[in-house]
Amino acid sequence: MGRHERPRGLRATTPGEATRVDARELLVRYGDVVALDGVSLDVAPGEFVAVTGHSGAGKTTLVNAIAGIVPLAAGQVDLGDGSSAPQPRAVGVIPQGNGLGSVLTAYENVLAPLRARGHAPAEAHEMATAALASVGLGESGSHLVEELSGGQQQRAAVARGLALATAVLLADEPTSELDHDNRERILDLLRARADAGAAVVMTTHDPEAAARADRVIELDDGVVVGST
Repeated sequence: MGRHERPRGLRATTPGEATRVDARELLVRYGDVVALDGVSLDVAPGEFVAVTGHSGAGKTTLVNAIAGIVPLAAGQVDLGDGSSAPQPRAVGVIPQGNGLGSVLTAYENVLAPLRARGHAPAEAHEMATAALASVGLGESGSHLVEELSGGQQQRAAVARGLALATAVLLADEPTSELDHDNRERILDLLRARADAGAAVVMTTHDPEAAARADRVIELDDGVVVGST
């Protein structure tokens, strides 16, 4: 897949859906531990940003704070186009650890969020099938999650996030379980989502993966220590 080629069958984010990430001075505490300490991050529609740092630096917490999964002790996250109200359904998350339903097939894991967001059965089927094919799981959709390898499970989680075609995509270590070829496949897909108009944030400990982004933010102990 070329660097700027959108995968066939995956929906683009339309200009009217364009949404930026505007996170300001985020403070997150877990008990007495400060996980994020005044972190700010702004990601424009069409931009692909990598967040790096050692284990425990705050990468996952930042993604979860932007997604509204963890509460803020202070700070603010705005997700909107700059002229309208924030769009709470505009965010897709590819979580670390995949978060797949083990009693479901790969296809059912991708399909369920699409149906929950109101897509008609035929449309949801087409979107789920296209997303699985894009990550190289076109022949594995009928397999239960427990029948998939770790790398296949990770790709199924990526397919689930991609299928929603949200205006903001947050991917937490989406290539950590993958070999070189599949890592490049997934990075191409994230790049394509940004090229289609999404604001994409990826956490990673892999310098080569981070190099594929437009911009790299480095965290250390819950604070931003670098930006390139």
